Amino acid sequence: MLIAYWGLAGSLAAVFLAAGLSKLVRPRAALAAAGLDYVEDFTSGQIKLIGGAEVVGAVGLVLPMLLDIVPLLSPVAACALAAMMVGGVITHVRRDEAYAFPLVLAVLSAAAAALGLMPSAGA
Repeated sequence: MLIAYWGLAGSLAAVFLAAGLSKLVRPRAALAAAGLDYVEDFTSGQIKLIGGAEVVGAVGLVLPMLLDIVPLLSPVAACALAAMMVGGVITHVRRDEAYAFPLVLAVLSAAAAALGLMPSAGA
């Protein structure tokens, strides 16, 4: 299970880190121009907050387990990212947009949380 956790958590961390940094670095107008129409529903500050949470979540998926310092924080980070993606699904459904990508990320984040809580994952 440890290999499964690291494969899944590493992949999710890469995706969330890239998405979060993009939201932190690019202005709201550039995100909208890139096709992220949902940014119309949020202020620039809210988008930066979401991006920051994604970056912190990506680090949280990997670092606590890797350093063996409160490894329980890794599945907690996965749960928090899953909750954020449920919010993303709700936003996209409300806007009548495609919601498959945040739904898949929510499910994979929940799976990472479950794998991270298994006794062999902390070994």
